[in-house]
Amino acid sequence: MQIGLTGMGSLGLSGLMKLRAENATKPDSEKTAVILVWLPGGLSHVDSYDPKPNSGSEYSGPFKEISTKIPGTRFTEMLPMQAKIADKFSVLRSMNQSAGGHPAGSMQMFSGDPDTRDKPKPKLPDWMSVANYLRSQQGDGSNPLPHYVGVNPAPANYSGPAYLGNTHSAFSITGDPNRPDFEVPNIGITDPAETRRLSERLALRKSLDKMERAFDKEGELSALDEFEAQAMTLMTNPATRDAFDLSKEDPALRDRYGRNRWGQQLLMARRLVESGVDVVTSTLSGPLCGRVNNWDDHAVNQHQFEALRFRMPNYDRAVSALIEDVYNRGLDKRVLVVVTGEFGRTPKIKYDRSTGAGNASGPTGTLQPGRDHWPRAFSNIWAGGGIQTGALIGATDKRGEDVVERPCGPHDYLATIYHHLGIDYNKVTIDDFNGRPTPIVNNGKAIPELIA
Repeated sequence: MQIGLTGMGSLGLSGLMKLRAENATKPDSEKTAVILVWLPGGLSHVDSYDPKPNSGSEYSGPFKEISTKIPGTRFTEMLPMQAKIADKFSVLRSMNQSAGGHPAGSMQMFSGDPDTRDKPKPKLPDWMSVANYLRSQQGDGSNPLPHYVGVNPAPANYSGPAYLGNTHSAFSITGDPNRPDFEVPNIGITDPAETRRLSERLALRKSLDKMERAFDKEGELSALDEFEAQAMTLMTNPATRDAFDLSKEDPALRDRYGRNRWGQQLLMARRLVESGVDVVTSTLSGPLCGRVNNWDDHAVNQHQFEALRFRMPNYDRAVSALIEDVYNRGLDKRVLVVVTGEFGRTPKIKYDRSTGAGNASGPTGTLQPGRDHWPRAFSNIWAGGGIQTGALIGATDKRGEDVVERPCGPHDYLATIYHHLGIDYNKVTIDDFNGRPTPIVNNGKAIPELIA
């Protein structure tokens, strides 16, 4: 007898909310937000932000170096648009973590889980769900939009709320925003009759709950009440539909982002944070990546360098447009943009035979180059957030194999994001399934060059 919430399909019943945020509520105009652009499978750092042209033919790819707007900072030729605006973001070249598999590596970056073994699902809540959980305790409820939205969200088997409960998962947008018939279901319903039917169904379910409440020892039904109130607001408030409506954007700006799924995902992300959403994740995956729909450029999957030639123009355009847009609209103090994957790729080129033909991959049996997983050193980029931009932070050795200057790990990465969101990562703990207070950061420190 529950309300049909197609758009809220990933959400469910949470346990009793015990923690209260320790940081004071900020006015909506000052409330900080984060956009995470996730590159599943891992971008090759040596073919993008940390080129090593003198590393030898076994290591160096075919791409030339190009200068950027920052003297002395060079990228590969795959990033011409980002090179022109390099003064608007900083590059962290010394990121590293300890897990070589996609699940464990992603969990290290999403939640700080130190386990190097691949698990079927996370045991710790990701930072996005933690932020959602804490922010949900603070505001006055005047904004009808969710705190956390996934526009093509982070992979569900690598991320999630764990013991926070599914109520703090992302509101998920899984369609292609570039399609002319794209719409987010069950938001901003304008038909009065449909709104009335939803209200009647909710009232019926609540009447059936009365007896059950006498046995509700954990307060779970109260948590569900709060969730349902948010869901009803999301469905019936016209402002929610406007926040997701890309037709309200200037067509020239939509062109600037790129008239494809990635470009329109990132434009929607900007539109959502501007409308008051606290956390937006957007995964750049699917056919625009090449044959295997991600950045996992093993030689058996796809030709490493053809895959980059295939995908990087759309990536370069979309990310550079997002960064420029954040600054042009005066969001650069409030909104932090982070672009990363779970690791980099092996600096040494590997060769193997293709397991199938497709975009960026030869026919089965074709010998082609690739790069494997490499957590020991990789790059990510940071923009907005009031940080001093145009910086190169850290360094790797002459082949890009290991960090030799300013090493940063997952907990430093997480601490930096939490700091921007006004969350005291040194003090905040959340009770796990067993009631044990669990820190959200272990022995991490916000990266000084990346905090305002």
